Amino acid sequence: MASRAPGRPSTRGRQAEARRNDLAVLEAARDVFAAQGAGAPIAAVAELAGVGMGSLYRRYGSKTELLQRLCVLAMEQAHAAARDALAARDPWTGLEGYIRACVELRAGALAPLAGQIETTEEMRRVYREGRGLLDEIVARAHVDGSLRADATALDVAWLIEQFSRRPPEGIDPGEAAHVRARLLAIALDGLQAPGARPLPGRPPSRRHYEGRWRPS
Repeated sequence: MASRAPGRPSTRGRQAEARRNDLAVLEAARDVFAAQGAGAPIAAVAELAGVGMGSLYRRYGSKTELLQRLCVLAMEQAHAAARDALAARDPWTGLEGYIRACVELRAGALAPLAGQIETTEEMRRVYREGRGLLDEIVARAHVDGSLRADATALDVAWLIEQFSRRPPEGIDPGEAAHVRARLLAIALDGLQAPGARPLPGRPPSRRHYEGRWRPS
């Protein structure tokens, strides 16, 4: 049996290290792109993540390829939260847990990239999977009667995106987290049935939500 050269990481070890680096870059990208928009330099992301530019470009051929990968990673994290929600016996507990998990992950923080990068087939496939999971979470809560009847899956998606934004510069992080927790509690109460008053206007459209990702 051929032995591995001493000091040389195994294929599995390299894959684990690459994933750790990807997740570090994803966390940094959420901060950088939420603050600076899609035009932010990758150097700023790499610096915040503590990853060398050389290692990034050895793994990804271009800024676009890196951003496409980060979008997939972010959606996959939300998928894990969705599966936990569907495993919950109580539909409202599952929905609330999903929203809180996605807000904690800042699952919508890469929204500034919408329309700025080409979407790949993998991105579209992973998005469709997540959309189906969220639709199922919301449907369970509707059938259960715990989610107000006029709230839709897209309302939930937009809500998560709004709470994924970075707080303004100069705000104490602890205070910002406290305010976010209060506002999220208010929003969750507003989602519960029957609702104090009807929601204004039409429900958000999927065409608008998804259409943002077409390159402008």
